[in-house]
Amino acid sequence: MVLFSVLVQDDGTRRAGLPGRSRGTVLLRVEQRGGCSIGHPRSTPRRALMRAAISLLLLGVAGCAVGPDFHTSPPPDVAAYTPGRLPAQTASAGSKAAPAQRLSGDLDIPGLWWETFHSQPLRDLVAEALQQNADLQAAQAALRVALENAEAQKGLFFPQIGDNYTATRQLVSSDISSPLSSNAYLFSLHTAQLNLSYSPDVFGLNARQVESLDALATNQRFQVEATYLTLTSNLVATAIQEASLRAQIVATKRIITIEADVLKILRRQKAAGQVAEADVAVQEAALAQAQQTLPPLEKQLAQQRDLLTALAGRYAVNEIEEKFSFATLQLPRNLPLSIPSQLVRHRPDVQAAEANLHSASALVGVAVANRLPVINLTANVGSSAANLAQLFTPYTAFWALTGSVSQTIFDGMTLYHKQKAAEAALEQADAQYRSTVIIAFQNVADTLRAIEADARAFRAAVVAERAAAKSLDIVRKQLEYGQVNSVIVLNAQQTYLQALLTRIQAQANRYSDTVALFQALGGGWWNRIDVVNNVTLFE
Repeated sequence: MVLFSVLVQDDGTRRAGLPGRSRGTVLLRVEQRGGCSIGHPRSTPRRALMRAAISLLLLGVAGCAVGPDFHTSPPPDVAAYTPGRLPAQTASAGSKAAPAQRLSGDLDIPGLWWETFHSQPLRDLVAEALQQNADLQAAQAALRVALENAEAQKGLFFPQIGDNYTATRQLVSSDISSPLSSNAYLFSLHTAQLNLSYSPDVFGLNARQVESLDALATNQRFQVEATYLTLTSNLVATAIQEASLRAQIVATKRIITIEADVLKILRRQKAAGQVAEADVAVQEAALAQAQQTLPPLEKQLAQQRDLLTALAGRYAVNEIEEKFSFATLQLPRNLPLSIPSQLVRHRPDVQAAEANLHSASALVGVAVANRLPVINLTANVGSSAANLAQLFTPYTAFWALTGSVSQTIFDGMTLYHKQKAAEAALEQADAQYRSTVIIAFQNVADTLRAIEADARAFRAAVVAERAAAKSLDIVRKQLEYGQVNSVIVLNAQQTYLQALLTRIQAQANRYSDTVALFQALGGGWWNRIDVVNNVTLFE
């Protein structure tokens, strides 16, 4: 006699919360999953039914949840981000504007990490954006949705109680007897009743659903942190790009001034018969070319201003007041570097991926529980009377208690395949989590290499700029005395312009990759005052 199929037998090959490969269903068998013992192996139908009833009663009291129990993944077994030892500090260009940067494992990332750039305009802009940015507000609202959905699901742990009142006016056929003791065929009937229903979570179906929704809320909580980190990082990076563009515009205008001065010299020399018309034409072309590079830079600057304004939650017409240059930004000298084992706890995307893995694990339990019997308990109590005044008087009361157990016997393997799909989704989430961790470590490694290389590149760029400026000064003086031709002057101008722009870009790269390091390490959300016990507080 087949009573019901209880569980898919587990061959015990679990790893990091992943379910084992199923061998098939068994009947009323003791199966240990998620701390639950269900049924009993191979006994007579009568004894099996008795044991099943006792097991269901005990489970309803003690509660349990079928399916795999989730365990937090251990941190990767690596001790460093890059092969080889990182230098104690980066190269220095020998000036306050280009200091060496130190990487220290003893420093933690401040919650307001952008303040390490010591820029009041930047501080003001970020504060405004955190209040008004629509993407951050949308992420916060999505978190509240996820939290409320989880709380709503928890309500199913409790009995559901409702009331009902019905009033009817009815005429029954005279060929049948009246349902009333007065034998009246036309009568009114007033019924008031209280309905109670309860489904004991014997196999943990609702517990696993709540677990999954709680995990999704955790996922969304770290999506908020990821949005927060992306917003602040984009703001600082865009401010740095604005500073770079302003410096490039100043440099381009300087070159235009120099080339215009050279053109004046050549025109005077042509008037004196010292140079040919061709030399003047070459310089005129060089000046026009330099002037041509200015509008694209001004366009980019205007667009960066539009981007900063949008990130601050404003329309473009209401442009932000803050303006940024390298003079208003200081390069942080001491950079924090968390140990690898902490990175997986600090990166919002890694924590979100782990929460997604947790949710997928709980959904396996939901799929297993859906294959097990469902117990429903209902109770109705009320009063029914021919007139309203007689409600709740003696002899008008009624009540009913109902208990039912339902079990799917055949569904064309639908529930079985849904369970297998949930197990495959868990394997997918596990692979996605591991991929996210690897990418996180790659981000840190890439940034560390960039910071080291940027310092060396900037130092070389400073040396090249100084040499090019000195060479141009010499050539300009020689030109005034007619000792060099226009080709040499033109080459010196182009060399200086390229060296100047390269130095500005190298300087911007140092700032930008410093921002990237703060972002790659998680942004310090755990040190913010609006975060308590890893929970973001909102007004």
